[in-house]
Amino acid sequence: MSRPATESARVVQVAAGVEYTDRTAPVRDGRHQALEVLIGKWINEGRTIGTAQTPSVPILTSDVYEWAPGGFVVVHSAFGRIGDTAVGGVEIIGVDGEAYGSTFYDSFGNVHRSRLEIEGDVIRWIGERTRCTVTMTDAGMTQVAHHESSADGVSWAASMDVTLRKIT
Repeated sequence: MSRPATESARVVQVAAGVEYTDRTAPVRDGRHQALEVLIGKWINEGRTIGTAQTPSVPILTSDVYEWAPGGFVVVHSAFGRIGDTAVGGVEIIGVDGEAYGSTFYDSFGNVHRSRLEIEGDVIRWIGERTRCTVTMTDAGMTQVAHHESSADGVSWAASMDVTLRKIT
């Protein structure tokens, strides 16, 4: 079978291996560059927001944001403590068309999917039951994060306030 002259055998999707295609190779652009503000190692300190039913407890974690091979996806790993509980997880952040997507797998087996919005120095993670607004300060060396949660996806309550300081 003959192939059009515009097609060549090459890898365009790692999971597919080599295939014939006329697709052009992807190129990093400004959407990927906007994620660069997250890249680095961070120390995260703060507190949960106490309620009549639950006390406020301290939060201390280490967070690492790095580019996955190819530079199109950010991998975020976190571990530390919320109160006396060891916590952590891995988040994958990527560009999905004109939007950003995030999937966070936590240390209790939960999966949290969010849409990301980046507007200047403000980054928002917006999920069905959790959301977070981060304001970047100190020329990108500090993230001030306000987390909220919702039992029904309608009524929201503050859940955690943390500050991440870039150490490298």
